[in-house]
Amino acid sequence: MNRFIQLFRVGNCIMGVVGLLLAMLVAAGMNILDDPMAILISSGVVFLFIIGGNSLNDYLDREVDKLAHPERPLPSGRMKSETARNISIAAFILCLALSVLLWDVASFLIVVSAVAIMLAYELRTKKMGLAGNLSIAWLTGALFLLGGAVMGRMEATVAFAFMAFLATLGREIVKDVQDMNSDFDRKTLPQTIGARKAGAVASVAFLVAVLLSFEPFITGRFGLAYLVAVLFADAIFIYCSIVHFRNPKQGQRWAKYGMLVALVAFLLGGLLL
Repeated sequence: MNRFIQLFRVGNCIMGVVGLLLAMLVAAGMNILDDPMAILISSGVVFLFIIGGNSLNDYLDREVDKLAHPERPLPSGRMKSETARNISIAAFILCLALSVLLWDVASFLIVVSAVAIMLAYELRTKKMGLAGNLSIAWLTGALFLLGGAVMGRMEATVAFAFMAFLATLGREIVKDVQDMNSDFDRKTLPQTIGARKAGAVASVAFLVAVLLSFEPFITGRFGLAYLVAVLFADAIFIYCSIVHFRNPKQGQRWAKYGMLVALVAFLLGGLLL
């Protein structure tokens, strides 16, 4: 694989842009086509942000990756560490510069806070357990807030963003339960309060996300097609809230499926606005 494509994790970048477009669709329906420049600029912001985060991650983890991911550009010797560092700096600067062109204070503040939280995560909170979980969850939710803000209807994506936040938080905690015996260099929530109590926190996050999923239908923003689809996602999250106590690996895998089905539900809701 090309070393830059591997460093950037282009697949992740594309998925981030897809999430942004979905949030824009939820906020404005097919009216998003009325402002192609906003689509282009905000997509560039997200793409560059993910490049910056992934490059910084590889730069900071270059020694660990010699064992964990020896095929990556830095530990394999195909790229100098300074190159990854400089790419990260440049990507974050360009991300912030592009966000100014959106001419929207809320969008700019979301991007600035996301960059700050990503930097804090990679430099410190990643090893702080719950703080790191909350950081990743917030970054996921912020993607959907940005889509709404760009369309001038952030209020339409708040419930969506909060659901994404809670589902991601639950999955991150379950993942830490799964990895608690191998996490020797960080203090995770399961290590602090025990696997059972941490699992209970994850279950609460999943179940609150389920409750929030009814908001777009109750308020009349989305119709019956959304409700039917989101009920499938809710069933998966309810299953996750139970099964992860017995099998954390299976729980966090099903959480991924639940998030995917939820995205489909919101896509249907946005398309049928």
